[in-house]
Amino acid sequence: MPDFKAWCELIRAQSISGRHDEVLSLFVSKLRAPFGYKPDHLVLQTVLKSCAILPSLNVGRALHSVVVKLGHLSCLSVSKRLLNVYAKGKAFNDCKKLFDQMPKYDTVVWNIVLAGLAGSRVHDQEVMRLVHSMHTCQETELSPVSIAIILPVCARLRSLNAGKSIHSCAIKSGLASETLVGNSLVSMYAKCGLVHDCAYASFCEINDKDVISWNALIAGFSESGFCNDAYVFFRHMLLGPVAPNYATLASILPVCATLDRDIAHNLGRELHAYALRHSELQKDVFVVNALMSFYLRMGVLEGAEALFAGMTSRDLVSWNVIIAGYASNNVYSKAVHLFHNLVSEKMLKPNSVTLISVLPACGHLQNVQMVKQIHGYIFQFPALYADTAVNNALISSYAKCGDLDSSFRTFRIISQKDLISWNSMLDAFAESGWESRLVNLLHQMFEEDFGPDSITILTLIRFYGSVSRLYKIREVHGYLLRACLCQNTTQPTLGNALLDAYAKCGYMDYARKISGILLSEGRLKWDAAKPGSVSFECVSQNDLMTSNLLIRAYVENNCLEQAVALLSELQVKGVKPDATTIMSILPMCAKMASAHLLRQCHGYMIRARIDDVQLGGTMIDLYSKCGSLSLANKLFWSSSHKDLVMITALIGGYAMHGLGKEALVLFSHMLVLGMKPDHIALTAILSACSHAGLVDEGLKIFHSIEKVYGVKPTMEQYGCVVDLLARRGPMMRWN
Repeated sequence: MPDFKAWCELIRAQSISGRHDEVLSLFVSKLRAPFGYKPDHLVLQTVLKSCAILPSLNVGRALHSVVVKLGHLSCLSVSKRLLNVYAKGKAFNDCKKLFDQMPKYDTVVWNIVLAGLAGSRVHDQEVMRLVHSMHTCQETELSPVSIAIILPVCARLRSLNAGKSIHSCAIKSGLASETLVGNSLVSMYAKCGLVHDCAYASFCEINDKDVISWNALIAGFSESGFCNDAYVFFRHMLLGPVAPNYATLASILPVCATLDRDIAHNLGRELHAYALRHSELQKDVFVVNALMSFYLRMGVLEGAEALFAGMTSRDLVSWNVIIAGYASNNVYSKAVHLFHNLVSEKMLKPNSVTLISVLPACGHLQNVQMVKQIHGYIFQFPALYADTAVNNALISSYAKCGDLDSSFRTFRIISQKDLISWNSMLDAFAESGWESRLVNLLHQMFEEDFGPDSITILTLIRFYGSVSRLYKIREVHGYLLRACLCQNTTQPTLGNALLDAYAKCGYMDYARKISGILLSEGRLKWDAAKPGSVSFECVSQNDLMTSNLLIRAYVENNCLEQAVALLSELQVKGVKPDATTIMSILPMCAKMASAHLLRQCHGYMIRARIDDVQLGGTMIDLYSKCGSLSLANKLFWSSSHKDLVMITALIGGYAMHGLGKEALVLFSHMLVLGMKPDHIALTAILSACSHAGLVDEGLKIFHSIEKVYGVKPTMEQYGCVVDLLARRGPMMRWN
């Protein structure tokens, strides 16, 4: 007997210290002994607790038979522990059978079954049926734990009425102000979209708010799109006694990225510093992943790289965040390189998120071999092979690499095509100019009962606009109106695409009408404008894209007076032109050869602090064409960011004015800066040498095109050399 007591004490001690494997090992060894002891209900409770924690379902089932043989099933404490083993092990049939056999139910029994079923989303409806049964049972009442189990299920089912019923029960029983119940109510209401009223009211009712209370409200505001409110409540939290934890940082960092850039960057760095001061946060993978995501969204690649390099342990989310971040910041080669590292380490297997992130990067790099290798990897895993989103990414990547056959084969083998699959393939045919296959696929799409959405229509409008097929654009426009696709939020994009397409066809009457479309109460309305003109009473800063397109359309169709009038009207209405507006006007300056208008545009750029490199290059080119080379020169040297486009534009200006030596000096300066000239820059410098009669220098540059830069000369460059040699006279020989 003393040995039995020592054995029982040892089992309880191992359980308290968390050594649950040893608990089971000791228990089984004692049962197998020649003169084994019969465990009492206290030992069985301890062992069943270890089975539930591990969980060890097979041992639990074996213990069930032991409990029955020893007659301990009638003990409510033992039955509860056995029920918990089945619930934690997701053996729901066994759990239900045992539950039905129990002679008495208390709140703990109900909570065990509810918690087990709530852990598996497929049983949400069963949870709600059990809640109804529990509510009708007069012997039991909802406890704080019961409410905390039930409310997340209500949120998943978006069953607001059920959630409100539970809330009313909590109020009647005086539990609504308890922290556990209040936190669950805040989270439930927030996920049901009632964050401003019900969630906030439940938050205010909590007597003792903890970090989970604040996290639930902040996350609710963030997930509902109320980022400013989330930021305000986070600042309130910092003023109180509750300190942020890892979940707080993970919730607020995405909010920071939506704020003003300077505020967001400073706040992000402060949160990073806060994490560094707390070692448990600094080492938390969840927090580091959120910080990496923030830095990548802000375009601060160095910060994300440093965090990733310093991680002692990385999960798959870490790799996915950095790969997707590189791809979204157009650093495609690094995204592909990191994917190689992930695969070569063999510690983690890429999932669908990884592949959807890296495949577009391969497409942008036009690395078809890499796309094929990833495709081969996908074939090894049935789950990835059947993933429609992964196949859609393959379709787009093959298309970007110019391999339309592989793209179409991938499309055909998708077992469950969605609308994105069809749109991806249609876009691939449209980008390649393959009209016959585009039309055939569109017909097939209708035959398989896939109705086009706004993205499909946008693809068709852009394609037929690029080939100036007016009657097709009108057909698509008619379908757009009949199908009422204009009622969704993408209407401004569709309207702008239609405006652009009609303008490319020279059909300015329709382009003017499209510009008068108003999105009001979910329906399109035409502005009551006079024929041949358009009123911009409705124009705001959000409509600037539409006005920019119309200005460009006027310029391209030689309606210069209308373009100037529209620009003036926009400024009267208080709409500030942006870089795109100026870029739309500049071709008009060239057509009118108006240095005065060009200087006005330049002055506005300075006043509005528009510093766009591409715009600067265009301005330099136009100043040169308008005869104001000195202004072009000043603009170039005053620019803080000089790229190949600006240098090429000024070289072209020097060439136009016969200043070959100045062009050569600038070309040499470009090489010193480490810039590699492209064909346009090489053609410009050869033209400058030709106009200035610098034969030897021009020939030297021409011979370097293939020898130094590794590219073959173009026909334009050969033409420059012919002109160059002609200036020396008939006795010149070209060696």
